[in-house]
Amino acid sequence: MGESRRDRQRAATVQEITDTARRILVEEGPDAVTLRAIAREMGMTAPGLYRYFDSHAELLRHVVGDIFADLTAELHKGLSAVPEGDMSGKLLAVARSFRLWAFAHRREYALLFGSPLPDLAHRKEADFAEESAQRFGGVFLSLFLELWRKAPFPVPSDDEIDPRLRGQLRRYRDFTVPATDLPLGVVQIFLQCWVRLQGAVSLEVFGHLEFALDNPEPMFELMLAEIAPILGLKYRKPDPS
Repeated sequence: MGESRRDRQRAATVQEITDTARRILVEEGPDAVTLRAIAREMGMTAPGLYRYFDSHAELLRHVVGDIFADLTAELHKGLSAVPEGDMSGKLLAVARSFRLWAFAHRREYALLFGSPLPDLAHRKEADFAEESAQRFGGVFLSLFLELWRKAPFPVPSDDEIDPRLRGQLRRYRDFTVPATDLPLGVVQIFLQCWVRLQGAVSLEVFGHLEFALDNPEPMFELMLAEIAPILGLKYRKPDPS
């Protein structure tokens, strides 16, 4: 059976609440995202929001999930413009899409990757925010695993990996790609690349490179040019258009 009219109305209201919270976040900052402010914008009472969310924390986590979903859609949009077999193009496209989205959504990016609000502490049970975050991470991980399957690149052996890292890498591998014999070295290279990519974007978005650079994009591209050969890929400069 399809959704009832009541279900559709409820879903529409939940989306309106989420959109309102995001608009307040962008325009006024995270501290302004209160139930009272959202209710006022929507012509509701603050207690009325509890018919849709059990708490302020649940509402914020739903906003986080919604932001992650938008970011993931943007990454897929960037990938869709690349020919299927062009692994170099895929890596560069998804990295550049991530950076461009971050700059167009600085406050949303800060909510996802900066200092989270106290109400956004990690939960043990999966919810919309956690599931959306995993789908976002899955874009990069799936691309990385596709590259490894099609054209394996050099990775360190288990014995070459710092003993302090082995257990952590094994735990992460067993959580993200269970029941596989994926070498720990592949996991280590993946995380090394992610640390460099996300770190470069965060430094730029949060203004921590302004002491030296007016336009950090060439530095970002230099980082991509250094990562590409590690993965056996060819770096290509972005299209000037």
